[in-house]
Amino acid sequence: MTDYLPEYDQLKQMADEELDRAYIPYSHFPVGAALLTSDGQIFQGCNIENAAFGSTMCAERTAIFSAVAAGHQKFEALVVSGKTNGAIAPCGACRQVMAEWFEKDMPIFLTNTHGKVLQTDLAHLLPDSFIELT
Repeated sequence: MTDYLPEYDQLKQMADEELDRAYIPYSHFPVGAALLTSDGQIFQGCNIENAAFGSTMCAERTAIFSAVAAGHQKFEALVVSGKTNGAIAPCGACRQVMAEWFEKDMPIFLTNTHGKVLQTDLAHLLPDSFIELT
C-alpha cells in the first residue's frame, strides 16, 4: 500500500512513457523514471545503453541529472517503472546518486507495467551510503 501522493498517477504515467524511449539494443530491458522537484516540475528519464557498458546510463540517473542540470536540487518523489514481473529496483550506482540528492525519507515508488507498486525511501534502499560514512 502506498501513501497518497497527489502526483503519483501522473508520475507513473510519465515513467511508463519512458519505457518506449529507452535505448536498449543490448539488454532489451527498458526502465523509465519520473522525478518530481520541490517546485512541482517533473523530469523523465530512460535507460540509455552503450556498447561500452560502463558508459550506459540508467533511467533514474538520467532523470536526476537532467533535473540537476536544469537547476533543481530539491526533490519530492521518484517513480521507477519496468516491464518486469515484480516491482523494479534501482542498481547500486543509482542508489548512491540518490544519496547525493534525496532526503532519506523521500518517497520512492518502485513499480511495473502490471500494477505492482512498492513504496520505499532512500533510508531503506541504501542504509549506509558512502556519503554518510565520510
